[in-house]
Parts: sequence; C-alpha cells; structure tokens
Amino acid sequence: MNKNLLSIAIILLALAIVFVNLWKPSADKESTSNAAVENEEAIETEDIPGSDLTQVEEGKPAPDFELTTLDGKTIKLSDLQGKKVILNFWATWCPPCKAEMPHMQNFYEKHKGDGIEVVAVNLTNIDNGRKDIDKFVEDYGLTFSIPLDENGMIGPQYQAFTIPTSYILDTKGVITKKIVGPMDEGIMESLTKDIE
Repeated sequence: MNKNLLSIAIILLALAIVFVNLWKPSADKESTSNAAVENEEAIETEDIPGSDLTQVEEGKPAPDFELTTLDGKTIKLSDLQGKKVILNFWATWCPPCKAEMPHMQNFYEKHKGDGIEVVAVNLTNIDNGRKDIDKFVEDYGLTFSIPLDENGMIGPQYQAFTIPTSYILDTKGVITKKIVGPMDEGIMESLTKDIE
C-alpha cells in the first residue's frame, strides 16, 4: 500500500514538473510580447524635439521652405509646383552622398528640360564649412540647385537623420516616396517616371 502511494506521489510530482515547465515559457513569451508591444508604442509616439514626424509622410504635401542657395539666390519649394522634384539632403563628409552625386548630376542633365528639378539641400549647420561645400560642388561639377540649411531647421523637419535622404515630389508637391541612402540614375528614373 505504501509502495502504491509513493508511486502515485512520484507520478503527480513528475506531472507537476512537466506542467510548470510547459506553462512557464508561454508566460514568459506573453510578457516578452507585451513588453515588445509597449516598446513599439513608445517608439511610435516618441517625439524628436523640433520635429513633427507626421508632416513628412508619403501621400502628404511636402512642407514648404525658403532657403538661400549656394549661388545666393532664394528658392521656395512651393514655387516648384508643376514640376516633379527630387528633394535631396546631403553633406560633404558623407561617403554615400559622394557616391550619389554623379548619378544625380547625370540625371539632372538628362531631365532638366522634362519638368523635373533636383533640389539638393546641404545640411550646412553640420557640414565642414562653406569652403568645403564650394570645393565639393566644383569637384563634382554640380549644376542643380543647392539650398543651404544654415540654421539646421529643414533637415530635421524632413527627417534627414541619415544621409543622403531624398524625397520624390509629384507636380502638386505631394511626397510620393522617401528614400534613405544613395540612389543611382536607374532608381531616379523609375521613381519619377510614373508619377504625375
């Protein structure tokens, strides 16, 4: 009799161990899953000081700005409505920007008569100074518009935290695509070809 009770106790203990081991991991997964959801919500709702991240989304009008260009002219983004625009953010010290610029210049030369503008905003406030910018533009033979973000207001507004960052705008000034990283001519062609 005692032997039977001992066997039953051992079986119950084994079942309890199995149950605890099977139940505990799923509880951990659930708490991990809840933590991940909370973390994602925190990231989605986190604000970056000085930036309204909801302003620059695909399908929304590009926020207007007015800046002085490298050659001393004033450019206002909204004045370019009626043309497709590649709006690019860059700096001289950025290797991917250096790789992208010859493609951008070639694309601009091919399409400047087709109602397409290239506006390459230099993040002047975090660049190496006007002398380096002038040299960069001369070395790469850039002829498109280069507005200078001297106060560092437009880059953050357009979420240019990683550069190059580019936006493709349709003829109504609506953002159709955001690209983080360098583009080549083929990408520029495909992104501007089918938009109005």
